Amino acid sequence: QVQLVESGGGLVQAGGSLRLSCAASGGSISRIAYMGWHRQAPGNRRESVAGITRGGDTYYADSVKGRFTISRDNAKNTVYLQMNSLKPEDTAAYYCNGGGVYGSTSYSWGQGTQVTVSS
Repeated sequence: QVQLVESGGGLVQAGGSLRLSCAASGGSISRIAYMGWHRQAPGNRRESVAGITRGGDTYYADSVKGRFTISRDNAKNTVYLQMNSLKPEDTAAYYCNGGGVYGSTSYSWGQGTQVTVSS
């Protein structure tokens, strides 16, 4: 079973940048058709932020389009989320997940990584 570990979060001022990493173990992400990043702010439902297919096609929520970039490095078995021009409303715990079809969340959720953006 694939296990996913997120890292790279932190405290940043509005306008700043962070790069999140999602390291996979127990399987190769090159075999996973879809990988995505999700976030959950306190009191809110978990929402999809960005996704990438095995072929490299990407998806972004409207709220992050133009600011966030998702990528995958099969050699490092890692998925990244580059976040630029961060806003206070991006504050949330960020998680990665994936599966066999677009939008899949087939694996157990990890601990996530906290991103806090100060105004």
